[in-house]
Amino acid sequence: MKAEVLTSLDQLQASHRGGAVAVGNFDGVHRGHQRIVAHLVQQARRAGGPAVIFSFDPHPAAVLRPEQPPPPLCWPRRKAQLLAQAGAQVIVLYPTNRELLDLEPEAFFRQIVVDALGARAMVQGSNFRFGRQRRGDVELLARLCEEHHVRLSVIEPVRVDHLVVSSSLVRRLLQQGNVALAARCLGRPHRIRGQVVSGQRRGAELGFPTANLEQVPVLVPAPGVYAAWAYTAAGHYPAAVNVGPNPTFAEQQFKVEAHLIGFSGRLYGQQMELDFVERLRPVEQFPDPQALVRQLAQDVQRTPTLLGRSPWPPQHAESAENES
Repeated sequence: MKAEVLTSLDQLQASHRGGAVAVGNFDGVHRGHQRIVAHLVQQARRAGGPAVIFSFDPHPAAVLRPEQPPPPLCWPRRKAQLLAQAGAQVIVLYPTNRELLDLEPEAFFRQIVVDALGARAMVQGSNFRFGRQRRGDVELLARLCEEHHVRLSVIEPVRVDHLVVSSSLVRRLLQQGNVALAARCLGRPHRIRGQVVSGQRRGAELGFPTANLEQVPVLVPAPGVYAAWAYTAAGHYPAAVNVGPNPTFAEQQFKVEAHLIGFSGRLYGQQMELDFVERLRPVEQFPDPQALVRQLAQDVQRTPTLLGRSPWPPQHAESAENES
């Protein structure tokens, strides 16, 4: 589904007003976010206007705590695509600044929700916070909505394995290497993208050539070897992906190296995306290169089997494009 993506309130038109609005970071567009958007679409129909997402770029914490920002789960274009797939019709990726973050909750509601967006309805999660120092909560929001004749729907969180799904939970799972549970929380595998650069060609020397990714704008899972789907301009391929160092050759540099099964050709300089489906094993130091080669052969043999058994088939990707 196509959606209009705006990066400034100056781009708002009359057709963007008078619908239902949800405000938040929506980082990762996980299953909890998807539930909110589903209700947003219903409320927008009832209001006779568009389903509008007001999000932030970058995450407010990157402005408030630039020395310790949370690693993003998806890049802005990807977030907009996922929100559109969930049903959002208008997506505002507002450039986050201190002026916006310093607004008191009442001022934020009046300036953004009422004046700019002309909302007739709002849909928010039960843990929603807004305004300066996150002083606004759902109770205050309910009062403000009542005062301004805005219909409010408060949505309970989604749980997976008794865990409340949140962007923080997904980050923690990925940092633990648990990409399978992270995928269940997201409703799809975690995806990264980067540019393919030339490496030391050690993989090719061992018989397993790899594409080395750099300039990755999102959170990379914990060190380990993973079964993944790789997306290139030439199509999608099963991939065994090594994340982290290469201790067998005393290399401590953190790398993302993908061996694309069934691919032959050059990828240098191209964008590639990876969906992390299952963790095969941790990073290991082998006694010699021959032992590493034997293990790599097992990794490559297991990868298509694991991908075939998973509930996550390959998805659409934008690998041929260079936009971020």
